[in-house]
Amino acid sequence: MQRIIKNDQVLDETWTLLPKEATLDELSNCGDLIVPLALWVEHAHALKARDGGLGVWLDAGEEIEEIVDQLDNFQVIALNFPAFTDGRHCSTAYLLRNRYGYTGEVRAIGDVLRDQLFSYKRVGFDAFALRADKDPYDALKAFEEFSEVYQASSDQPQPLFRRRA
Repeated sequence: MQRIIKNDQVLDETWTLLPKEATLDELSNCGDLIVPLALWVEHAHALKARDGGLGVWLDAGEEIEEIVDQLDNFQVIALNFPAFTDGRHCSTAYLLRNRYGYTGEVRAIGDVLRDQLFSYKRVGFDAFALRADKDPYDALKAFEEFSEVYQASSDQPQPLFRRRA
């Protein structure tokens, strides 16, 4: 069973992340599912009618604005990082928290590494599905590596100079 980091704890994964090529015929009517954006767009009505939790995941080239008026349907929004060098979804997480007021879980999936967790948390992520070859317990240490931050962000809206004044 995969383990994730959520709210600074390592937990067993309880959600099923469906692959991009999943179809409505493959879904069971129970359990918590994170569906690809294309499946949501095509079958939103049927997905809302099923039992269990519902989440959506967006690939790096997909924009949150496509579903911004439907955010209340999702308990989890997972943002895929296809490569550790592709940080486009950092902006998406920040927009979800600060512009759109999303309070549900924002999860980083894909090529997620320990070195990125601190900055990902700052922009609004609160859950992380690390790459399978990475140790989530070791990755927890990333949240303790910095004692102070200078810049304002989702987790600290005031820059350091404003907090010190």
